[in-house]
Amino acid sequence: MSEDPSAPVNKWAAVAVLLLANFMNLIDITIVNVAMPSLQSELDAAPNLVEWIVAGYTFSFALLLLPAGRMGDLFGRRRMFLTGIAIFTLASLACGLAPGIDTLVAARVAQGVGAAIMTPQTLALVPTLFPREQRGAAFGLFALTAGLASVTGPILGGLLIGADIYGLTWRPIFLVNIPVGVGAFVAACFLVPRADGDRALGIDVVGMILAALAMLAVLVPLVEAPSIGWRTWMWPLVLAAGPLAWSFVAWQRRQAARGAPELLPLRLARSGGFLTGGLLNAVLFSAVPSYFLTIALYLQSGYGLTALQSGLATTPFPIGVLIASAMTGWFGSRWIARRVVGGALLLGLGFAGQAWAIAGMDGEIVWLRMAPWFLLGGIGLGNTVSPLYQVALSAADDNDTGSASGAVQAIRQVGIAFGVAIMGGIFFGLLGGAETGDREAYRLAMLGAIGYAGLVSAILILAPFFTPMRLADES
Repeated sequence: MSEDPSAPVNKWAAVAVLLLANFMNLIDITIVNVAMPSLQSELDAAPNLVEWIVAGYTFSFALLLLPAGRMGDLFGRRRMFLTGIAIFTLASLACGLAPGIDTLVAARVAQGVGAAIMTPQTLALVPTLFPREQRGAAFGLFALTAGLASVTGPILGGLLIGADIYGLTWRPIFLVNIPVGVGAFVAACFLVPRADGDRALGIDVVGMILAALAMLAVLVPLVEAPSIGWRTWMWPLVLAAGPLAWSFVAWQRRQAARGAPELLPLRLARSGGFLTGGLLNAVLFSAVPSYFLTIALYLQSGYGLTALQSGLATTPFPIGVLIASAMTGWFGSRWIARRVVGGALLLGLGFAGQAWAIAGMDGEIVWLRMAPWFLLGGIGLGNTVSPLYQVALSAADDNDTGSASGAVQAIRQVGIAFGVAIMGGIFFGLLGGAETGDREAYRLAMLGAIGYAGLVSAILILAPFFTPMRLADES
C-alpha cells in the first residue's frame, strides 16, 4: 500500500479524524432510541414503521460492512472513507428534513449505507498509520469512542429534544451530524494519508450476495423478534442461515482455488487469530450494548429517571474506558492473552457489583452505590476490546485489512443483535406484565439480564486458556 507523500505525518491527528467519524456513527445509533416516542407522535406513524427507523439502519449497515471493507482494499481506504462520510452526512440532512415516516425510513437506510462504507476503513487504516507496538493504543481509543457514544447518545438526545430548538422537536438529533460530518470530511482530506487500493484484487459479486443472504437470515429474526415476538416465518430463516454460510465458505474456497477474486480471503478465514479475535469480539459486544439498553429501561421505566438522568448515571463507564485507553497505550502489543483475561475479569466484577448495587436499592437510585462498578466495568471493557482487535487484524496483510476490518465488525453486529435478543428476552420475560414504576419487577428483570452479561464475562476469562491468543506475526 502506498501513501501520498504530501500527506501529513501526524498519525494521531489522522486517528482523531477517524474517531470523530466513528463517534458520529455510533452516537447516531443510541441517540435515535431516545427520540422514538417523539418521532411516533409527531409523524403519526404506526409502531411497525417506527421500528424500521432502527431496523432499516441496522440491516443496511450490517449487510454492507464486509463488501465495503473489501472496496477499501480495492479502491483505496481514504477514498472510501470520504465517500462514506459524504453519504452519511447527506442522509442525515434528509432525515432531519423528512416530511413523513416513509422518507425518514428511506433516509435511515441511506445513513446505514454511509456508515457501512466509512466504518471498516477506520480500523483498516490503523495498521497503515502505526507500527505494531503503537496499534494497541489506537484500538484502545476506538473502545473509548464506543463507550462515550453509548452514554453520550441518550444525554445529547435528551438535551436536544428537551430544548426543542426552533420548534424542530426530534429533527436536531439528525441535523447535528451535518457540521460534524462536514468537519470530518474536510479534515480527512488533509490529515488522513491516502492508501492506494489494488484493483487487481477484483470484485466477488457472488460472494457478496451469499454473505448478504446469510446475514439477513440471521439478523431479521434477531432484530424483529424483540418487538413483534417470535413468529413462525422466522424459523425457515434461522434454518437457512447455516447452509447459506456454508455456501459462502464453499464459494470462497472455489474462488481461491481458481485464483479468482475473494470477498473474504480464505487465508483470513483459516487464521486462528482472526477467528478467535473476531468471534470473541462478537461475544463481548453481545453483552455491553444490550446491558446499556436494559439499564436504561430499568432506570427510566422502573425508577422514573429521565433520559438525561439515566445517561448521567452511567458516565463512570466511559471514564473507565478512558483510563483503559491510557493503559493499552502503555501495554502496546505485549501480554495479549493476559490482558484479555484481566480485562474480562474486571468487566465481570463490574457486572457483579452492579447486581449487588441493584439488589440492595429498594427505594431511590443511589448513584454512589453504582458508580464504582460502572467505572470498573469501563476499565475492563477497554482492556479487553483492544487486544481482541489486535489479534483479529494482525492476521491481515496490507491488501486485506479492509476486508478483515469489515468482517470483524460485521460479526460484531451479529453479536450485538444476538445480545439484544437474548438479554432483552430475559429482561422482558422476567418483567412479564409489570406496570411502569414497579420497582421490584424491574429490579428482578435487571438482575436476570446481568446474569447473561456475567456469563459472557466468564467465557472471555476462560477463552485464552483454551485457544491460542497471540498476534499473527508472533511465532
